[in-house]
Amino acid sequence: MKLKPYLGLLALPLAISTAYAADIPDGPTITISGFGTAALTRASTDDAEFARVAQLGGVKTSAGTGVDSNFGIQATAKMNDWLSFTAQGLVRKHVTDEFGGELAWAFAKFKVTDNLNVRVGRMGLPVYMISDYLNVGYASTYLRPPVEMYSQVNLENVDGVDAIYQSSFGESTLTTQVAAGQSETKGNGNSYTAKFKSIAGLNMVLENGPFTVRFGHIYTKFSVDDSPSLNAVVGGLNQFGFTSQANSLKLHDNKATFTSLGLTVDWKNILVQTEYGKRKSESVSLPDTSSWYTMFGYRFGKFTPYFTHGSVKQDSPRTVAGLPTTGPLAGLTAGANALASLAPIQTSNSIGIRWDFNKSADLKIQFDRLSPENGAGTFVNAKPTFQGPVNVVAAAIDFVF
Repeated sequence: MKLKPYLGLLALPLAISTAYAADIPDGPTITISGFGTAALTRASTDDAEFARVAQLGGVKTSAGTGVDSNFGIQATAKMNDWLSFTAQGLVRKHVTDEFGGELAWAFAKFKVTDNLNVRVGRMGLPVYMISDYLNVGYASTYLRPPVEMYSQVNLENVDGVDAIYQSSFGESTLTTQVAAGQSETKGNGNSYTAKFKSIAGLNMVLENGPFTVRFGHIYTKFSVDDSPSLNAVVGGLNQFGFTSQANSLKLHDNKATFTSLGLTVDWKNILVQTEYGKRKSESVSLPDTSSWYTMFGYRFGKFTPYFTHGSVKQDSPRTVAGLPTTGPLAGLTAGANALASLAPIQTSNSIGIRWDFNKSADLKIQFDRLSPENGAGTFVNAKPTFQGPVNVVAAAIDFVF
């Protein structure tokens, strides 16, 4: 296990704790805050690796820190009553198999009215119900978001503009967010770049007492022009006259959407959280999916045991029609079908417990049983002999400051 990079990060909160909030004479008010998770995770197989979305590698039977550990720090400079600047840095294992830093947020916020704020720069994109605090483990009951749901869109932020309007009626509050811009992410050890153009997002959250209902919709044009494996298959199909099949696999300015609906209930000691999402795409290489999860929890003082069930399935065909299954082109067909079946089919059941041993820190222990079907599911670097179910166990300390 490569512990040194992460252990060094854990010392940072102590170094900056004295600078939590400072008023600079004749200048802005600067606030510094942060969050992190220190975790150990292991799986019950050596035939594949358990990982979160967009991680190049994960863990097998030897425990590792990389899957669920991270550290983030955020600074906000309030210039006056209507203008502030926020930046957030995040360290985690993402895209590569080493801990690395990234600029998660960097935006200016303009307070137009008491109910309307406009932000310009890099912001979190409201893809999921917990997108605003997706990487803040302390903010969630479970140790990690269910991978079946939260692996469907590999996009966490947008470079552009958004507007957030909040209104109240009776005992209810409605927050509406619209976002527009563009983004890009790397994949498979920086071997290709996924580009998202013309992003448009809508996020609506209705709160009433212990109930929160959330609706979200994201639209984009999606391109991957530099993937060696994708280009090899598309080029081979064009070479042998399968033009329509090649065009169906290409990823260039293809329209894609993700629509989700979520509900949370926090009533007395009862916790319920559920979310359902559908991904649709014009390209066979980005298959259509349906995913959902439900979590139930109950607080006993500082302890919260919980249970989560998650599921994801592919809605579009997992083969490319009209290609030969035998003969010299069978290998090319296999490559095309592999692209058409990239979406995982998997269910999981998780049990865990959260212990709030400190006002700003918790300890979580979680056991997952994941059952991939017709492939490797959400696992990475799978051997041909791999098959589920697989057990995953993790322990984590979340903290905020």
